[in-house]
Amino acid sequence: MRLAPFIAKRYLFAKKSHNVINIISAISAIGMAIGTAALIIIMSVYNGFDSLVRSMMSNVEPDLLITPATGKVFVPEGDVYDWIYDQPSVKNMCCVLQEQVFISYDGQQGIAVCKGVDWIYEEESPLHEHISSGEFKLHRGDVPLASVGAGLAYEMGINPRFVAPIEIYFPSRTRRLSMANPLASIESIKVWPSSTFAVSSDIDADLMIVPIEKMRELLEYEKEVSAIEIRLDEGYGKEELKRLQEEIGGRLGPEFKVKDRFQQNETLYKMMKYEKAAIYMILIFVIIIIAFNIFGSLSMLIIEKRSDIETLRSLGAEDSLIKRIFVLEGWMISLTGLAAGLVIGIGIVLLQQQFGIIKMPGQFLVQAYPVILSFPDILLTTAGVAIIGYLIALLPVASFYRKSKL
Repeated sequence: MRLAPFIAKRYLFAKKSHNVINIISAISAIGMAIGTAALIIIMSVYNGFDSLVRSMMSNVEPDLLITPATGKVFVPEGDVYDWIYDQPSVKNMCCVLQEQVFISYDGQQGIAVCKGVDWIYEEESPLHEHISSGEFKLHRGDVPLASVGAGLAYEMGINPRFVAPIEIYFPSRTRRLSMANPLASIESIKVWPSSTFAVSSDIDADLMIVPIEKMRELLEYEKEVSAIEIRLDEGYGKEELKRLQEEIGGRLGPEFKVKDRFQQNETLYKMMKYEKAAIYMILIFVIIIIAFNIFGSLSMLIIEKRSDIETLRSLGAEDSLIKRIFVLEGWMISLTGLAAGLVIGIGIVLLQQQFGIIKMPGQFLVQAYPVILSFPDILLTTAGVAIIGYLIALLPVASFYRKSKL
């Protein structure tokens, strides 16, 4: 069994009579190395941006979100909410009342998602870290304030330094529409902009945060909320999150939904997974194209070694041994490129992680391209390239065996 690898290794590194075989083999190995390194680097960059997006979303999306299974609002009463608050892993629990509204500011009109929050959110929200202008406050004495997404603020011309209020309108739930005086059937409130925040383009484009008591005034509610947001302390992982989600769901019953961060934005996170899979498949296809160089070099090598094949047969070598020699020789070319590519790719990613050599263009949230080296990605890359190299090495051997009966 050791004879085939020994001879294949000698063929790989021995000087061939036709120098073009050496050149094609070297090109094949280099191509496989570049393809492997590209896979590692691009997947790591994608992991970095994926982590960045998840981190930004975590400043808006809570770890767990309680919403009613039917209807828009509910009253958060009962022992279950006291039980949640007493859990050691729970950092805070916030009441939210959210609705799409019509807003007007200094002659500009538009549609916004208005999110009313309580004082706990105001004090402990991670949104404090993403304030781009002003200060994240929702109260100045008795004056209600608002924090506005950067995109919405730009579109409406909202500036925390100006004294003009934001007027928010919503159809009354209790009064009928009057054709004679339509404005009489519309509720309105005023808030003053205190800050703008920048999380992501989608969120910044329409989100505005106001005190929950003003939202209740606008929507004509007393104690109702549209959701309860629960955030966990940093020391607790997925197991505790899953346990808490199942326990809360069991205690609240089927009338409520308890969603983790993935379930709150399932479409986005699924799309991110599909994009990563698509990137992997595209790069694997490129590696398959590169690997066909091995087909050419191995075909030429088999032709060159016909005399060696006959000698091996005369010595009693079986066809299976001869085929294994050339398959291993072709596979070694791809494995050499794979090993070099892994070293190069991992090295570049680690350097970028440590020193941030390649900078992000323009004014972005991070200065350098974010990268995260993932061990599963390394295994997936290694397996994919190794399998492709082996299958490509089988093709010329099988083809020549059929034609010339090696």
